[in-house]
Amino acid sequence: MKKLLRIENLTKGQILRQITFDMEPGEMLAVMGPSGSGKSTLLYNVAGMDQPTAGQVWLGDVEITKLSEDEKARLRLHRMGFVFQQMNMMANLNLLDNILLPAAQANKGKGQKSKEELNLRAHRLMEKLGITGLEKRTITQVSGGQLQRACICRSMINEPEILFADEPTGALNKSAAGEVMEELVKLNREGTTILMVTHDSRIASSCDRIVYLLDGQISAELTLGKSIAVEKRREEKVARWLMEMGW
Repeated sequence: MKKLLRIENLTKGQILRQITFDMEPGEMLAVMGPSGSGKSTLLYNVAGMDQPTAGQVWLGDVEITKLSEDEKARLRLHRMGFVFQQMNMMANLNLLDNILLPAAQANKGKGQKSKEELNLRAHRLMEKLGITGLEKRTITQVSGGQLQRACICRSMINEPEILFADEPTGALNKSAAGEVMEELVKLNREGTTILMVTHDSRIASSCDRIVYLLDGQISAELTLGKSIAVEKRREEKVARWLMEMGW
């Protein structure tokens, strides 16, 4: 199968050193490691939000590291989605308009979609993520879990090939974190490729594969696959593996 994402010898100063791995379409991969190991730096360099010192990153046939800043911005808008721990929603917009914002930015030039078509997609995403009825609420009128689900809707509005998630459940309580992770897993099972940074072993156990960063290098990798194994067994397997890593 052709790789969707390829990272080859990615280096960023003294933070990341010769990181190499790839992802297949539809894969869900977690990046774990102690604080300061370079997890978020890796995510930002892979997504083109930062420029590596050396190495290459490919999304399909496009080498991201060779693009101009404008080209990388267009690539992120049209082919990538992002979910962050800090949700970065616009306080002066309601949830629906926040979700539609990337679509409005992308919907310029030839082949424009109608406002009705974009609204329909936003409403379908909100229905899928279980936040129908909250369209007109502001970001202060919903719970943290609902707000993060709205962020996922926003990240999916332009039908990205890959979703980057940086500690997407880090600001949520256990219950809300579980609900948000369940929605991310559903999106992945429907075909969305997801690269996620997380500190939470329970969240990581839902992924197909985990890479462990230590001192800016990949020190180990665990493959879990997509088998519908008992959730507790997956969590126990990840917990044992992390103990071996000195977690």
